[in-house]
Amino acid sequence: MSTTGPAVPFLDLGPEFEALAPAWFQALREIGAGGRFILGPNVEALEAEAAAYVGAAHAVGVANGTDALVLALRALGIGPGDEVITTPFTFFATAEAVSLVGATPVFADIDPASFNLDPASVAERIGPRTAAILVVHIFGHPADMGAFTELARRHGLALVEDCAQAFGAEWRGRRVGSFGDAAAVSFYPTKVLGCYGDGGMVFTQRAEVAERVRHLRNHGATAPFMHDTLGCNSRLDEVQAALLRLKLARIEDLIAGRRRVAAAYDEGLAGCDLVTPGQPAEGRHVFNLYTVRSPRRDALRSGLAAAGIPTSQCYPLGLHRQAVYRDLGYREGDLPVTDQACRETLSLPIYPDMDEARIARVCEAVRAAA
Repeated sequence: MSTTGPAVPFLDLGPEFEALAPAWFQALREIGAGGRFILGPNVEALEAEAAAYVGAAHAVGVANGTDALVLALRALGIGPGDEVITTPFTFFATAEAVSLVGATPVFADIDPASFNLDPASVAERIGPRTAAILVVHIFGHPADMGAFTELARRHGLALVEDCAQAFGAEWRGRRVGSFGDAAAVSFYPTKVLGCYGDGGMVFTQRAEVAERVRHLRNHGATAPFMHDTLGCNSRLDEVQAALLRLKLARIEDLIAGRRRVAAAYDEGLAGCDLVTPGQPAEGRHVFNLYTVRSPRRDALRSGLAAAGIPTSQCYPLGLHRQAVYRDLGYREGDLPVTDQACRETLSLPIYPDMDEARIARVCEAVRAAA
C-alpha cells in the first residue's frame, strides 16, 4: 500500500480559524472593553439568531451539550420513576443525561441504514412508566420525525431531540430541533456548528420550557441571591457566543463543505467492499461524521492507520452494554442491529475545508485496505 501523499488529519479547523480570526479578534476586543463576559449581548443575539435559523420559538444558551440535555429533561418534568426511550448507538451523554435527572434509559434498536432510532423498536418498548422519547440525529442524518412525533402524540409522551451532531440537518423541509418539546445542541469544537471551547443550547417551541431552562441554568435564581429551586451553573459565555454568531452567519457554507466532501467520498469509494452512508429520502444530511460500515472493519482500520489515515470508531460498544448500565440487564443480541453496527462502523476524516488531495489520499488508502 502506498503511504506517500499529503498528511490527512481527522479534523483540521485551521483554515476556518484563519478566515474568522480578524472578525473574532475584533469581537474579543469589544467584549473585553465592555466588561460583560457571561450571558451578555452576544449570548442574547445568538439565541435569537439560532432560534430563527432552526425554526424554534425559543433558544437558551447553556454551558455545553450535556447540560442542554439535562436541562431540557428537567424543564419537561422528567425525573425519578420515569423511563426515557432512546438509542444505544450514540455518545454516552445522551443516556447519561437521562440518568442524571433520576430517570431510567430504555434502549431501543436502530435502523441499519441511517443508524437512527427505529420507530418500530421504540413502539415495542413504550410502557406505563415511559415519559419521553429521546431521539438522536446521529452523525448528521435526520431521524424520521414524522414517526416519532406521531408516537409521542398517540401515547402522550414528551419528545426530545438530541441534535448534537446534526445542527442544520433537515427533515421534510424543517430543520431538526424544531420538532420536539425540546431539543439540545452541542457546540463542541468538532460539531457542525462548533465553538473553541464548550457550549450548548436548548431549543423549544414552548415558552414555559424556555423559561424553566433559563431559571435552572443560573442556579435556580429568581433574583440576585434569591433561589427557589436547585439549578446549576450552566451559562454560555460571551467569547464563545461571539464566535458562534460569526460561524452561524456562514453555516450554510460549512454544511455545503461537509456535503461536498461526502459526495467526493461517495464517488471515490464506489465499488469498494464497504457500505457508504445513506442519504435521507426526505431530508438533508449534514455529515458531522462520514461513517462507513464493513464486516472487515478492524482490518480496514488497521490498514488505514498503517497508511497514516486517522479514523474514529463511533461507537465500539452500545450504551446498553456499557458497564455503567450493567444493572439494566441488557445482553449481546438483545439489540442486534446496534451490536452489528458497533462491530462494523468506522468514521473517516471530514471537515468543511478538506481539500481534494486529502480526499483522494483517503480514498486511495480505503480502496487499498478494504
